[in-house]
Amino acid sequence: QVHLEESGGGLVQAGGSLMLSCASSGGTISTYAMGWFRQAPGKEREFVAVIGASGTGTIYRDSVKGRFTISRDNAKNTVYLQMNSLKPEDTAVYYCATKRAGRLIRLGTSYENWGQGTQVTVSS
Repeated sequence: QVHLEESGGGLVQAGGSLMLSCASSGGTISTYAMGWFRQAPGKEREFVAVIGASGTGTIYRDSVKGRFTISRDNAKNTVYLQMNSLKPEDTAVYYCATKRAGRLIRLGTSYENWGQGTQVTVSS
């Protein structure tokens, strides 16, 4: 089915920017809403953002609103997360995943076909 791979993570200074990409090499993602989650050491995986299958409609966790932008290019089978004004508390492994239809947006159990994650580290 769908095989997702995240890329674009790295080490940045507070206030900097990164663009994460999530590409599918195993099948189309055009019929799926796509989500980004993150997990810091010792913490639970948490919802970051989601975008509808058509690209219309986005939802973000409060702490990233105005700083992060989720987008997608279905022709390229890719979803993106533009992260600006990064803060040390954004440090985590970031994962993308396809969303199961009809499930709650903010719950990790609503998603499947997870990527392996990409590390984002923000220094203070």
